Amino acid sequence: MLESPHVAVGAAIATKIPNPLISIPLAFMSHFVLERVPHWNPHLNTELKKHGKITKKSTYIVVADATVALAIGFFFASRAMPDGSHALTILATSMASVLPDVIEGPYFFFKAKSDFIKKWVKFQKSIQFDSRPLPGLLTQAVTVAIAFFWAI
Repeated sequence: MLESPHVAVGAAIATKIPNPLISIPLAFMSHFVLERVPHWNPHLNTELKKHGKITKKSTYIVVADATVALAIGFFFASRAMPDGSHALTILATSMASVLPDVIEGPYFFFKAKSDFIKKWVKFQKSIQFDSRPLPGLLTQAVTVAIAFFWAI
């Protein structure tokens, strides 16, 4: 799944559950639940095996998605102001919701191939529910919309 839906759900969790001892672990766990929703994202592992690197198109998609995800996290955090503590909790849940994917970053973009990262990538791949682009992007758009609706 792209990062934007993960962040939208993570931020929405903190919006509704401001206690970081509850919301941060929930946001982290939500990542694995959302991976089971049919979705589309660039197949970085396939590209790495086929081309030895990530394609420019996929890199652009990853950068654009990360930018949108950051904007979503900061949007939700700004709505919590002037309560800085709650805003920080929202940012922490935003990060926790994508942490499983962030761990993979060095593997895909910096060729870090430690045993831990290899096992992590294999695990993440095993829980993915991949879909074709149109329906897979639609489910993610709906996920983001539901998160916004729930939180706002």
